[in-house]
Amino acid sequence: MDERSRKIQQILAVILVLNFLVAFVKIVYGTLTNTLSMKSDGYHSLFDGISNIVGIIAIFVAAKPPDKSHPYGHKKFETLASIIIATLIIFVGFEIIHNSIDRFTSDIRPNVTNLSFLVMIGTMAINMMVTEYERRKGEQLSSDILLADSIHTRSDIYVSLSVLVALVAIEAGYPIIDPLISLIIAAVIVRAGVSIILNSSNTLCDAAQLEEDMICSLVYEIEGVENCHKIRTRGCIGDIHIDLHIMVRPDMPLYEAHAISHKVMDHLKSKIKGVSEVMVHIDPLKEQK
Repeated sequence: MDERSRKIQQILAVILVLNFLVAFVKIVYGTLTNTLSMKSDGYHSLFDGISNIVGIIAIFVAAKPPDKSHPYGHKKFETLASIIIATLIIFVGFEIIHNSIDRFTSDIRPNVTNLSFLVMIGTMAINMMVTEYERRKGEQLSSDILLADSIHTRSDIYVSLSVLVALVAIEAGYPIIDPLISLIIAAVIVRAGVSIILNSSNTLCDAAQLEEDMICSLVYEIEGVENCHKIRTRGCIGDIHIDLHIMVRPDMPLYEAHAISHKVMDHLKSKIKGVSEVMVHIDPLKEQK
């Protein structure tokens, strides 16, 4: 396993422990006080931890080198794991919706204490630190799974904030706010899951990753390139593949044209972060149509 994958696994392991700790506190205390919104938020955190486990396994698979069956490597398994995580997120959202609807017809009344507020404020502080840490590391390591999980964790902060609102409302004599806030939590969770699926699907479906004009402007910086066209990009953050056609003078020797193609490859890799492979097809200028 390479150093990048090892670092991502270590980050996910730390976040896994924090998520399970936060989930345990919120689920237990939410159950003891019959506070559905807090309990729902706890299950949200629990599935965060489960998604971290999925991520750790996915990183192990994605770190494998290219082989005969997967000549382009296994890095898309990381993106696939992001979709699995998102599916779990959406499942949790609909489960909370079901529980919230049941609570509307229930006689159960939440019991809010000072400790209820301390629990939520403490877990919010942990989530804020985790979100920033995971986002920063995701950008540094160009990791789809860390960035996707940071988006999810950021939504946890807003969810926990809504739980605080519910606690205040319950204290003020409006227990009906508890299941209403749970429904809002569910909507936030489902929205986060759908967002991750849409972004990850673009990678799996080989959506363009870079702007053609930006690539062309870099290619034209190489002396000897007369034209740049048929540009295609695909892949994921940290593993972008580019293939393109360049035109050179028709009387240029093959060895010189070949050298130019390598200069184009090296230049694009050095100027664009995350580019792992560049394929350059050489055409004589007279063949342009």
